[in-house]
This record gives sequence, C-alpha cells and structure tokens, in this order.
Amino acid sequence: MAKKKKAAQAQSNAQAQKEGKIKNKVYERELRRMQIELVKLQEWIKHEGLKLVVIFEGRDAAGKGGVIKRITEPLNPRSCRVEALGTPTEREKTQWYFQRYVDRLPAAGEMVLFDRSWYNRAGVEHVMGFCTAEEYEEFFRSCPEFERMLVRSGIILVKYWFSVSDEEQEHRFQLRLKDPTKRWKLSPMDLESRKRWVEYSRAKDKMLAHTDIKQAPWFVVDADVKKHARLNCIQHLLNQIPYKDLTPPPIKLPPRGEPEEYVRPPITDQSWVPKVYGPDSK
Repeated sequence: MAKKKKAAQAQSNAQAQKEGKIKNKVYERELRRMQIELVKLQEWIKHEGLKLVVIFEGRDAAGKGGVIKRITEPLNPRSCRVEALGTPTEREKTQWYFQRYVDRLPAAGEMVLFDRSWYNRAGVEHVMGFCTAEEYEEFFRSCPEFERMLVRSGIILVKYWFSVSDEEQEHRFQLRLKDPTKRWKLSPMDLESRKRWVEYSRAKDKMLAHTDIKQAPWFVVDADVKKHARLNCIQHLLNQIPYKDLTPPPIKLPPRGEPEEYVRPPITDQSWVPKVYGPDSK
C-alpha cells in the first residue's frame, strides 16, 4: 500500500512538473515557512496595536477560501478572525450600506479577513438585480471615500481579486459535484452565476476601474493553479507590512506540582467516548 502511495505521489509530482506546477514537497515546505512568518506578523500586529483588514474577492471557485484557510490555520483566533457576512436582514437593508461591515472592523492588535465584503454590491447584487441602479452608482461614489477614511483612521487595507479562467472554474465546479464534502459550496447563486459570466466580467472590470485607488489598490492573483495562488498571495501579504521577529526565547516548563492528598474520582463515574478506533477498540 505504501509503495502504491509513493508511486502515485511520484507520478503526481512528475505530471505537475511537466505542467509547470510546483512540486508537493516544495509547496509544503514553502507553506510551512510562510505560516511561521504569519505567526511572527500576528505577534507584531498585536505588539504594535496595528489594525489589518484583508479583502478577498473573485469569482466562485476561484480559491479564496483555500487561501484564507492556510492563512488562519497557524494563527491565534482571538486576534485573527474571518468575516463572511450572509444576506442582510430586513433591518440591515434599511441601514447605510457600509454600516454592517463597519461593525466587523478590527480593533488595535487584530486582523480581519473578509471572505467577500462590501464589494458584493459591485458584483453579485448588481448582476443579480438585488440593488437598484441608483444604489449601484452610489456605491462607486462612496466606496473610494469610505476606504480612504478607513486608511486615514489607521487601518491597513489590502484587497485581493482572485482571477480564474472559465475553463478552470468549470473544472472545479465539476469536482464539487462529485465530492459530497464540497457539494455545499455550489449554492443556487453559484449555478445562476454560470449563466451570467459576461455580466460578471463587465461588473468586475467596472469595479476595478472605480475602486483601484492609491490608498488601497487592488492586487490581482492568478488563481488557475491553487497552490501557486496560495503561496503568491501569502508571500505578497507578508511583504505589505514591515514586521520584526518577536519570537520569545525557548520556554522551559516548570516541574509539575506533586498532588497533596488528591484522590482521583473513579473512572466509572465519567462518561467516556466509545473507543471505535485505537488498540482497545471494540
């Protein structure tokens, strides 16, 4: 079994190299290195009281979630969180458009990653007819000023657009249909968006043209190869904030205190998870 696995891995690496893709071993090594640097970055943000907002936008199945997952994987969730807002409530629909996003912005020492953001209005809301033409045009007047205001307040704002070809998106959709653990990712909205490829393309072009501002430019990520996109995006993010290594010196654990007249309660008094796996499984 192990030999078959190694042979399959070798074949996969050979095919990847032939297609110009990074080898799995190199990918894992680079990802590990970058994740260590992300921990250092997070410690620096906490130490300096910085406020970081990273926006991830792009077509469905462009790989935004995969990048976000690799970024947050090694980080402390107490000061790094992901915001993925759902459909606004009836009350929120009557608010200033940016209001519910403002509530999710970071305090000092925090990182917030938006898995889609206020740019919903420039994309899905416009294409699917969920906002009026007046609301759509007002967004382009307000958004640049809103983001300049965020930057002036001290927020570091980084915006990524994940670009994927229609052929690769179709391939990923087909994989999701076959994988029961990924089928939930294909919402009715995703299926409808396939019919409106051109409309989404035009909306994206207009969005970038109106909101690619000096204070918060758009950075486009070539996302046709997921592993390349992850590494390129994470490395770019690390380069956006000069940080210092605040790694503490090696920690020496103190000796554990000896129990004084402590009697452990009988294990029969506790409810144990059945051992379905392991040496004592039944």
